[in-house]
Amino acid sequence: MSVWNIKSPDPQTVQRLQKEFNAPEIMARVMANRGISSLTDSKSFFEPSLADLHDPFGMLNMNTAAENVAYHIEHRKPIMIFGDYDVDGITGSSMLYLTLKALGAEASVYIPDRKKEGYGLSKAGIDRATERGATLIITCDCGINAVDAVDYANSKNIEVVITDHHTPDPRLPDAFAILNPKQNDCEYPFKGLCGGGVAFKLASAVAEVLDKDPLLAYQHLDLVTLGTAADIVPLKDENRIIIYHGLKQLKETDSPGLEALLETSNLVDKELTVGRLLFQIAPRINAAGRMGDANRAVQLLTTEDFFEATQLARALDNENRSRRAVQQTIVNEAVLMVNNEVDLENDKAIVLWKEGWHSGIIGIVASRIKEEFYRPTVIISLDGDEGKGSARSIRGFDLYENLARCAQHLVGFGGHPMAAGLTISAPELESFRKEFYTIADSTLSDDDLVNRLDIDGEMTLNVINGRFMDFIRKLSPYGPGNMRPAFVSTNVTVSGTPRLVGKGNHLKFAARQNGTSYDAIGFNLADHYQHLITGKPIDLVYVVEENEWQGRKTIQLNVRDIKPSGADHS
Repeated sequence: MSVWNIKSPDPQTVQRLQKEFNAPEIMARVMANRGISSLTDSKSFFEPSLADLHDPFGMLNMNTAAENVAYHIEHRKPIMIFGDYDVDGITGSSMLYLTLKALGAEASVYIPDRKKEGYGLSKAGIDRATERGATLIITCDCGINAVDAVDYANSKNIEVVITDHHTPDPRLPDAFAILNPKQNDCEYPFKGLCGGGVAFKLASAVAEVLDKDPLLAYQHLDLVTLGTAADIVPLKDENRIIIYHGLKQLKETDSPGLEALLETSNLVDKELTVGRLLFQIAPRINAAGRMGDANRAVQLLTTEDFFEATQLARALDNENRSRRAVQQTIVNEAVLMVNNEVDLENDKAIVLWKEGWHSGIIGIVASRIKEEFYRPTVIISLDGDEGKGSARSIRGFDLYENLARCAQHLVGFGGHPMAAGLTISAPELESFRKEFYTIADSTLSDDDLVNRLDIDGEMTLNVINGRFMDFIRKLSPYGPGNMRPAFVSTNVTVSGTPRLVGKGNHLKFAARQNGTSYDAIGFNLADHYQHLITGKPIDLVYVVEENEWQGRKTIQLNVRDIKPSGADHS
């Protein structure tokens, strides 16, 4: 069951936009819902410019960090980039490596072993830096809470520059410099960069310090775009600019690794969107770290050898297939455990654990369980007395803040309000679950556990025409903070006979209203089949998209929810 939340933008703004653009009211509402207030200020939204990226030196400690990196480059002192093993860390590390090499650095990359080293800057990685003769470690997408590891690096006479975007603890590591716009005293105007985005700002600043062409960093916006899409950060401000230009770069890339990824993902000659990066390319990059050595993904993204790139991409594609099989097994087990162990009428959170669950898969499983039962979810893989967990949240429940309230039961934790990771000893599992459930019960109401569908406004199907579709295209790229606009249409009839498709869990039908008809698809909406066969009018929430099949493009309604006309939408 979902609550339909129709947004209410300022009426005067809607009227002004409607007049200035000479557009239907619904298009004006969509723009107003995205913060556009006039024709003049719409340009920065519809035509994002690289010139509008913020000055990297506005980030706290940037001058210190950039000058230190520049010093190491000028004096040929080895630098090791230590990246996280997810897509953000891998792509950000690859971008930083390629840029620093182009600037003349003696650089290398190290991605930790997910199972052996776990998350974050590790002693094993620092020891590897010592073996490589590195006197500087630059972290990417990790390190903000690595107090002990940075102390260890300092004891080895290795300086550490941290680039990260995760929420800092009150106590910060004793690093040479810390770059993180979420630091309390950092006045950088945009806080929503991913880890690779922060590393990109460092790369840009180093180029400037060395008086080199900033394009040496900008030419790798395609890599930053992959990390930005995969980390599900808000597509506003700088992130929108990065994605807008990075998608164009990716479409025209001459990188052997990216070309091979596009080929194995079946995206050659297809429109590249944030969704396609997230669901088709990102899993293949992630597979390197989930199922084996993530350093192979860095090799794929930095190699100049087309044959090597093809071999690596195919290997990761095969591992991604294996990952999907393992993932489905764990998801099935987790759903069974929820139904048997969780009191869904009273428990406002889900915490599950099991011996032998693949630690590289549990983040995906946590997302699936959260979506299925719409509760903050923690999935823990047990290995003897140690557990590694991934958590995903819902609107209104800050994971980082609430895990901090359970810190006495945890070995460690870190992350964002909506996603986090943790380590825990087995004897603390029951106590942690009890306290986490208590916090969720006191924080969330029953209404919070109902998924809310945010809707831009109501419209009739005859509004959809060529200009409308052009408008929908220009609103992209879509993602968090700029989701594809959703609409509601009432008193719609079903034309012809609706069908169950896929494995019987999807709906396909024709939606008709006042003589206008469009094909409609409702993924995982088979439970609403009875609403379609009664012959009575229905109300739909949907997004409008172009469906491409065998080279032919048609307009399609991607339905999000269905209710009988006249039913309560709240």
